[in-house]
Amino acid sequence: MSFYHAGSSELQERFDGTRLANRIEEIRVHHQFWPEEIDQINGAHFFFLATAYGDNVDCSYKGGEPGFVRVAGPSTLEWPDYDGNSMYRSLGNIKLNPNVGLLFVPFDSVSPRLRINGKASIVFDTDLLAAYPGAKLIVRVECSFIYKNCNRYIPKMELLESSVFSPKGDYCPPEPEWKSRDYAHDVLPSIERFKA
Repeated sequence: MSFYHAGSSELQERFDGTRLANRIEEIRVHHQFWPEEIDQINGAHFFFLATAYGDNVDCSYKGGEPGFVRVAGPSTLEWPDYDGNSMYRSLGNIKLNPNVGLLFVPFDSVSPRLRINGKASIVFDTDLLAAYPGAKLIVRVECSFIYKNCNRYIPKMELLESSVFSPKGDYCPPEPEWKSRDYAHDVLPSIERFKA
């Protein structure tokens, strides 16, 4: 698989960016995590996940306590899927098209963004689930391309506190308010059942 496709190349040529784009691919794009990237991922409070299947395109926020997303191998990362709204837009796309894009954005105005493209799979391994408090399943990504981006447009922001809904250890998060709303309370899943 190539890092650029015809659409990228056409615009690179139009705006005289081909040489720069090729240089960036040559020296910045890689297939295994660098040590500082492992630290960035393992310490992340959140990231953004892009998935698609046909006309169904989705971008979602994935968050938790630092360590919820982990580097599991030289070019592999994984994270738990927690209790949600039962729409399964991202996971549904992954079931039909494993190609994903991940974006890690540190809002410190200093650190680079980390972008990852790869192929995702859904894992229901009981032993692995036990390692992630609150997990219903695990999403694992085998990375094809890993690369950093400049941070010049990222605002400086401050993390004040973690979400009270983030699972951790023996902590039982509270139920979200939306589950008691008229449209939801009588149709909530009674038993969470997952089949590979």
